[in-house]
Amino acid sequence: MDVIIRKMRKEDITSIQYVAKMSWYDTYEGIIPRSVQNRFLLKAYSNKRLLKHLHNSFVYVATIDEKIVGYAHFFLLRNREEIELGSIYILPAYQGKGIGSQLLGKGIKRSKELKAVYINVERENRRGRAFYHSKGFQLVDEFDDEFEGHLLKTMRMKLMI
Repeated sequence: MDVIIRKMRKEDITSIQYVAKMSWYDTYEGIIPRSVQNRFLLKAYSNKRLLKHLHNSFVYVATIDEKIVGYAHFFLLRNREEIELGSIYILPAYQGKGIGSQLLGKGIKRSKELKAVYINVERENRRGRAFYHSKGFQLVDEFDDEFEGHLLKTMRMKLMI
């Protein structure tokens, strides 16, 4: 199974929307009501929003046999020394195969000046938390987050490079 990590292209939008939907349904089942997920997915993964990400941040896709199986969205924070991992999702059938690690690594290698990567993760997202802990992310804050009318318990984590 050869995984290719590359920059997102406009024609990847539909595949990224599919990965997001399937991953969200799998990840947040029992954590975030499906109706809340659907409202969020419609806004956050609209064609317009993904085109904005394509031009104003950096998005990488993971492909296997030319099929997109995952993606990661990064954006710069206040300075060139810190980035935010806005999202990283892998289709459920491809999780646990190192694809998330490859996507994270690609984002980290993007900037030679990079000193820190931040991520917000829902407290009940055990797989996500385990992934970030395994990569060396440390908890820096916890807060309640109103999310589409649903209260989330969010953890802010930081990886020093």
